[in-house]
Amino acid sequence: MKGIIFNLVEEAITTSHGEAVWDSVLATAGLDGAYTTLGNYTFTDLTALIDAGAQELGVTPVALTHTLGAAALLGLARRYPVYFEPFDSTRPFLLTLNEIIHPEVRKVHGDANPPDFWFEQVGLDGLVVHYRAERQLCALAAGMIIGASTYFGERALLTETECMLDGADHCVFDTRFLAA
Repeated sequence: MKGIIFNLVEEAITTSHGEAVWDSVLATAGLDGAYTTLGNYTFTDLTALIDAGAQELGVTPVALTHTLGAAALLGLARRYPVYFEPFDSTRPFLLTLNEIIHPEVRKVHGDANPPDFWFEQVGLDGLVVHYRAERQLCALAAGMIIGASTYFGERALLTETECMLDGADHCVFDTRFLAA
């Protein structure tokens, strides 16, 4: 996994809970925390951080992953505003993931393996989001959808109707975007 994800996790935890909590998470996970943006790290390291963070904060790993997804999306918006500026709402932004954003990720990080998304537009405010990824981080994806809606000043109502973690081929999120 790319180091940027680890940097965003660190930023989310230290911003919300402080450096001492991040240091405790690292200690519990048995990791040193020296992550560079362009470095490659194991998925096992990420799950160790999530499990340790959930333990430290008294939440489930899924809940923490969801929260980290929302914070990570906002961190990406601060770091890479060029991907967000052309849009004024969440739905058109999400529709560009496979055609614009993920190809750019692959240009910068040739060995990156971003997830696949596909969509069904429903009415004026709805979107069915289909998600498939080797690492099955559906809670991270859901959190990122929530983070995107926050960035665009909207509120996302999201229901996961199918999940890879329950044996489905891919995850399906029925989503509506409303004014905040």
